[in-house]
Amino acid sequence: MVCCALLAAIVATGAVTAVNTNSLSADAAEVAQEPSAAANGITIHYKDGSGNAPTMYYWNSLPNNLEVDYPGKAMTADPNEGEGWYTIGFDNINKINFMFIVNGVQSAEMTQTAMGEYWYKDGKVYKSNPEKEKPTPNWERSDMRQDSIYFVITTRFYDGDQSNNVHCWDDTKAGNPDTAPAWRGDFKGLIDKLDYIKALGFSAIWITPVVENMSSYDYHGYHAIDFSQVDPRYESSGATFQDLIDECHKKDIKLIQDVVWNHTCNFGERHLAHWFDKDYNADLGSFSSVTMVPDSNLLKKFPNYANMTGAEQYPARIDTFKSDDGDPNNYFHHEGSLQWGSYTEQTGQMADDCVDINTENPEVAKYLVDCFKQYADMGVDCFRFDTEKHINRWTLNNGYFPEFINNYKNFYIFGEVCARRREVTNEGGPSDSAFFYTWAEPSSSPQWSTTDWKSNYDNSVTHFETWKGDFSDRSDNAFLNGNAYHTPDYSKANGTGVIDFPMHWNFYNAGNAFNTAVGGDAMYNDATWNVVYVDSHDYAPDECQDFRYTGGEAAWAENMSLMFTFRGIPCIYYGSEIEFMKGARIDVGPKAPLDTTGRAYFGDNLEGTVTASDFGEYQASGAVADTLKKPLAVHLQKLNMIRRAVPALQMGQYSTEGCSGGMSFKRRYTANGVDSYCLVAVSGQATFTGVENGNYVDVVTGNSVTVSNGTLTSDAIGQGNMRCYVLQTAGAPSGKIGPDGTYLK
Repeated sequence: MVCCALLAAIVATGAVTAVNTNSLSADAAEVAQEPSAAANGITIHYKDGSGNAPTMYYWNSLPNNLEVDYPGKAMTADPNEGEGWYTIGFDNINKINFMFIVNGVQSAEMTQTAMGEYWYKDGKVYKSNPEKEKPTPNWERSDMRQDSIYFVITTRFYDGDQSNNVHCWDDTKAGNPDTAPAWRGDFKGLIDKLDYIKALGFSAIWITPVVENMSSYDYHGYHAIDFSQVDPRYESSGATFQDLIDECHKKDIKLIQDVVWNHTCNFGERHLAHWFDKDYNADLGSFSSVTMVPDSNLLKKFPNYANMTGAEQYPARIDTFKSDDGDPNNYFHHEGSLQWGSYTEQTGQMADDCVDINTENPEVAKYLVDCFKQYADMGVDCFRFDTEKHINRWTLNNGYFPEFINNYKNFYIFGEVCARRREVTNEGGPSDSAFFYTWAEPSSSPQWSTTDWKSNYDNSVTHFETWKGDFSDRSDNAFLNGNAYHTPDYSKANGTGVIDFPMHWNFYNAGNAFNTAVGGDAMYNDATWNVVYVDSHDYAPDECQDFRYTGGEAAWAENMSLMFTFRGIPCIYYGSEIEFMKGARIDVGPKAPLDTTGRAYFGDNLEGTVTASDFGEYQASGAVADTLKKPLAVHLQKLNMIRRAVPALQMGQYSTEGCSGGMSFKRRYTANGVDSYCLVAVSGQATFTGVENGNYVDVVTGNSVTVSNGTLTSDAIGQGNMRCYVLQTAGAPSGKIGPDGTYLK
């Protein structure tokens, strides 16, 4: 073993990586045989910069064990890669351990677990030669407000490759049979059913975390053992993470990656606490696939660990994470407890299987940023940021967000500030409220230290306590000035957004959610960027918190009609289009079969074929055709088509001034040569006064209305129905959009 400071390694099955491999306990590399690239195996290119020829010492390869005596085999000069580059390749190998040796100096010990070709230079590993100019990607990111989001748990959506189905260790306890293991859906399934998502009209897909996981029930992806590596259980031949990104973009669909920076699993993290490794050729459904790393801090602290009972091993691991001798570099927070509404929300451990990372440690910050920038480099369009509330805003605004917002045009991050309250302000005051995380730091705030984690830690604690009181900043970025759009002022914005938890918690009733938003939107820097959903893989609204939404089909239709026309980015959790698993408890852990919960496998509803010619336009047969014909699925298709046709519904500011009737509002977007203005009424009759005169078309029905006195009154409509009167400006839709459905008509 070669030790250890902090490395940034990246080795995703087919993924990219630029990672510092000279300092932390390394596990991020790949190998190959000589002198040219292996056609079906692992190829490594290496440039030391000294001009001296390297050797590679390697061992423990799979499926065939290859090893060589120290100091290893000489790598071969490779002029095709450029001056100073050396290459070695291994055919028919998908995993190998190795290190480079130059003039007797050895690199960190590394492991590559995926076939592919990799380039090492200056302590970093890349998926292409960093000295050669990269082609300009055909895909360009754009304003996320133009999109609607379909959210899936990858393993629970669609099984495209049964050969990679595996059990979790606790599948037997949960009662998940061999025919329905926890790890079932995969990247190939997502690729196969992208046309289903496009047929519904969605232009962005949010998937659960892709990084390598390790826990007894890790099918969801939130228990990382290696942030630098894609979990191979998702991948298949021709269906790597890169393949998924590329296939999404070919269909004009954005890929949103769920990311976790707050915590790891409780078995360590390969570059922060390297205690365990996993053999992917063993039985992954058994803990026997896991091996202990010799001389780890865990074994130094508990040399008898292997002989302990499971009940003894867990506290031993936690003690190692949280003690100075077990974690001498302070890569994890050592806080012993967590109290809601206090700063310990951000330094304590939120759950047994989520060990709190010391996000204030600049080495840790660099590692995490380096890892996740590589996913951005692969083409990921956006991050959904898990457990944002558990990391201090000052920490994020200084050590994390700028690396993405400043370096990737139109890259968007929206965070989960979990505030299960009907009010806009959370229990800890502004410090742990959703709106708070959309703001930049004041110019007087302390500077981030790139060397002193304790200074950063102390500043974060002070920051939380300081902002627990009154928060006086307000913004009009989401609001019209009368009927006029104005250029937003983002001078105090941090460039990120949030999930709208206050709306979510109130969404059992659309009217309550609407009123909560209207009353609190000035507290966000710009609420038009809020991601809005009714329920998710974690929670439903307050009245049915732990169960998939139980309000009924008409209430669902009403919720959707509001979400797709009001400010914010609408997001739908997989299966809501057919009220999938309505009333089922969302998450019970391994206490019941997954297919009896709100995280059940959805694939049976997607069997058959579907080809989408455009968003909301498709041809389908089989079960998937029946799914797409369900009332709420048809409702979503029409809503998506309407929203895509009216820029005001995507990026517009809004006002309720002069709008009488339950949920009624006007929206406008005037920028980049576009002037889009509309009046919206949801579930009922509305009268709009003081509006622009001119000709309007209701895009739901196609009916035309001429306004000459600043007043328009809609007809009376039922629950879930809506009217969207679009002023006939240049480029505005001039007729009915989409066929009638059960609710939109």
